[in-house]
Amino acid sequence: MPTERRRVLITGASSGIGAALARELAGRGHDLALVARREERLQDLRAEISARHPGCSIVVTRLDVTDHDQVPIVFDHLAGEFGGLDRIVINAGAGGRGTRIGAGEVSENVRIMETNFVAAVVQAEAAMRIFTRQDSGHLVFMSSMSALRGVPGRMTVYAASKAAISSVAEGIRMGIGKGSDISVTTLFPGYIRTEITGPRADRLPFLIEADHGARLIADAIQKERATAAIPWWPWAPMRAVMPLLTTPIIRRLSAG
Repeated sequence: MPTERRRVLITGASSGIGAALARELAGRGHDLALVARREERLQDLRAEISARHPGCSIVVTRLDVTDHDQVPIVFDHLAGEFGGLDRIVINAGAGGRGTRIGAGEVSENVRIMETNFVAAVVQAEAAMRIFTRQDSGHLVFMSSMSALRGVPGRMTVYAASKAAISSVAEGIRMGIGKGSDISVTTLFPGYIRTEITGPRADRLPFLIEADHGARLIADAIQKERATAAIPWWPWAPMRAVMPLLTTPIIRRLSAG
């Protein structure tokens, strides 16, 4: 069984999956370091969780993960606050509604790549330095089922950013020595209702609510497997058949 990982840092924790996961892990007895750009929301979340789980230690810190110089400073500070970090969840990310390649508007696509890929690499660097010093730790990447195939239209760059970070996660995992207490997990969520999905959510196939998704994510994290689809059905079988799906099917799955 994996080592108990009590002290957890979650990036992008002010809303959506990050906030739902913080609530879920607090209920399971974890201490939390929560970072995001919107500090006021983090303070509200800390007050909410503390009221429900008075025994949970929670530290919140404002962090824009695209500020590359600040990421290792904040991560190291939080590790110092808790006397180490057992698990770091790279969850902060930009939503999937970019612009179609060729539309002549590159700024949103660049923002998505910088947040979902470049910033995630910077976070992974800071996390692995902490884990290497400790000789233990669990690094979790929040990817997406869209990482498994190219996706048309406004989702093209989002899917590419998630595919890129999945590749980075696999590379880090492969480089860890045998017998190490450092592990890496890549999560592939399907459609989960959050602020990002917005009004189009009800048109998405196999949609689940954020609290349900957080429970499944927490279960997968605690198993510390290399990869996991969230939820298992239908997305785990879909991972196997995704390379075989026709273009019309891919278009339908990415509709909305």
